[in-house]
Amino acid sequence: MAHCIVPEAEAILDKEYPVLNCGFVRLVDYLGGDSRIVQSARVSYGDGTKTVREDSALIDYLLRHDHTSPFEQVVLTFHLKMPIFVARQWVRHRTARMNEISGRYSIMKDEFYIPADMDVAKQSTDNKQGRSEEPVTHQYAAEIQQKLEEGQKAVYATYTEMVESGLARELARVNLPLSMYTEMYWQIDLHNLFHFLRLRLDGHAQKEIRDYADVLLEITRKVAPMAVASFENHQKDGVKFSGEEMADLRAMLEGKEPSLTGKKLDRLKEKLATGRQL
Repeated sequence: MAHCIVPEAEAILDKEYPVLNCGFVRLVDYLGGDSRIVQSARVSYGDGTKTVREDSALIDYLLRHDHTSPFEQVVLTFHLKMPIFVARQWVRHRTARMNEISGRYSIMKDEFYIPADMDVAKQSTDNKQGRSEEPVTHQYAAEIQQKLEEGQKAVYATYTEMVESGLARELARVNLPLSMYTEMYWQIDLHNLFHFLRLRLDGHAQKEIRDYADVLLEITRKVAPMAVASFENHQKDGVKFSGEEMADLRAMLEGKEPSLTGKKLDRLKEKLATGRQL
């Protein structure tokens, strides 16, 4: 098999999927799809499977048993536009290739993230790095949005003045806020993209980066639908259990009382109730 062409992926190339108030995700290129995963696996697997159903079963087997190298044969390249604070979380995933717009060479655009009413929330009392799920009033949300916008306008006006005065762009940019939008090209193989999505689709991830992960998942589904179905079943919607938890699960299946207590038992119950990795 030579170059793999996936019609569903071809149809969305360079299509802009809006995210947040000014951001977007675009698939600009891809290499391979489900057929490339199967073809790569067959190098060591032999002639093996032939039908779509058998191909799907093979992909599911590979993902379920952590045979990762065939998934690395599929590569996706995205053009992304996101707030800088989201980008700072994004680049922690060091298994991709990226190139970001530079404020040393370019004039940064007057575009900033303002959260929608539903995304304005107070600090959680039991999660040091997250927001509360309790809704705030429309008045409170409007006040926060106004304060953010006023600060953004003020700092961008100062930035513009310094650039126009002849100050080096690499210095004029230093006070620009994390809410400013940046752009990057981001290329990643499917195995590492699934790792990114497993973490960033989780309910513990910040809401704004989850919005981007949702769009990435739908785009990836166009490129490799069988692989995405297996990912959703085994990784996104699945959880891992510790040795202690497995022992208690076996005991409960036999009608016995669990041996775990306190927070350990609470974590096990929440995993079973929510399907979320804790």
